[in-house]
Amino acid sequence: MLEELKEEVCAANLLLQQAGLVVLTWGNASGIDREQGLVVIKPSGVSYEGMTTEQMVVVDLEGNVVEGELRPSSDTASHLVFYQELAGIGGVVHTHSTYATAWAQACRSIPCYGTTHADHFRGGVPVTQPLAPQTLEGDYERETGWAIVRALTGKDHTQTPGVLVAHHGPFTWGASPREAASNAVILEQIARMAAVTEGLAPTVGPISDELRDKHFLRKHGPEAYYGQQ
Repeated sequence: MLEELKEEVCAANLLLQQAGLVVLTWGNASGIDREQGLVVIKPSGVSYEGMTTEQMVVVDLEGNVVEGELRPSSDTASHLVFYQELAGIGGVVHTHSTYATAWAQACRSIPCYGTTHADHFRGGVPVTQPLAPQTLEGDYERETGWAIVRALTGKDHTQTPGVLVAHHGPFTWGASPREAASNAVILEQIARMAAVTEGLAPTVGPISDELRDKHFLRKHGPEAYYGQQ
């Protein structure tokens, strides 16, 4: 079942390891088959070393296991909220990459300090509000997903392909599992550059909206001209 999607999701998970964004068993990637309403996701607590396509778990949009011998990621409920609420996405990634997680632990959004950032995020990277204590006793992972959805209020999720969860870490998404993983790589680099920038110039401010939009729109949208058409 969904063999091609399983291969894509396994490859996305391994890309996170290759890029140095995950250690041990930290992090997960998933992908969705919209026609069947099924999601493929990394199994919980399984090491990236020797990870195989056969280990991927298939769940429905209610979180019920449809296929697989292992338990799905503990973050499955968060992923399912994104697939239900963010139209058109085909993949979701969660990591604990160093710099993006540091900004999340500091409960700080990442300002758009330069054009490299603007090439991929049309503005700052949002951070969620901390979860209320009572939510920790309920469906914590699902509440985490809803916190991200709320952080995207008034934003286009295709122009903001990632959010930092306060005290926790980054989630990213994209049209496919690979694109979601690529956005995780991009977000970590953005976070690192922003931290270095503030170290060099503590009073630095974001770039102008005009420069931000120039860089974002030359890569995205109907009038994009970057790369080979």
